[in-house]
Amino acid sequence: MSDDVGASLRSLRKQRGISQRELAKLCGVTHSSLSLIEQGKVSPSVSSLKKILNAFSMSVGDFFTMDLDSQEQIFYSADDLVDIASGDISFKLVGANRPNRALAFMVEQYLPGADTGQAMITHYGEEAGFVVEGEIEVIVGSTARRLGPGESYYFKTSVPHRFRNIGDAPCKIISCATPGKAF
Repeated sequence: MSDDVGASLRSLRKQRGISQRELAKLCGVTHSSLSLIEQGKVSPSVSSLKKILNAFSMSVGDFFTMDLDSQEQIFYSADDLVDIASGDISFKLVGANRPNRALAFMVEQYLPGADTGQAMITHYGEEAGFVVEGEIEVIVGSTARRLGPGESYYFKTSVPHRFRNIGDAPCKIISCATPGKAF
C-alpha cells in the first residue's frame, strides 16, 4: 500500500508542478520524509498524509478515489475541435468527445450578418464569453449591447438570449457554458 500512496503522491505533486522541497515547506513535513514516502520506503501516518494533502486542498477520501491515469484526452489540436454549428456561425467545441463534461468551452466565429436566429435561445446553466476580434450584439432578455475586442459577457442561460454580428467583419469569441437541457 505504501508504494501506491507514494507513487500517487508523486504523480499528484508532479501534476500540480510542485517540487518535493516546495511541497515539504507547504505542508510542514521534512523533505527527507516526503522523499521516503514517495519512494514507497515509508508509509505515512494518517496525520502526515492529511498535512500533505492539505497543501493540495484535497481530502484523504478524494486522494484515494482520484484517477491519475485517466485515459481521457487532455490536449487538443485545432483539427480536434468539432464544429457544432453551421452556415455563417462556427462553434468549435473543445473536448467534444468527453461524454460527461461539465462545461462547453468553444471558439466561436460569426461572419458578418450571422445571427443565432429570431427565436431566442434558452437552456439551463450559465454562459460567459470574451470577444477576441470583431463586434457582436448580445441580447439577453430585454437588454442588448454591442461588444468589441476585449469586452465580455456572463449571464444565466435560462434568460432568452441571441447573438448577432451586425458589423462588417467576422467576430471571434472564446466562450464557456455549462451545458444543460433545453427547456
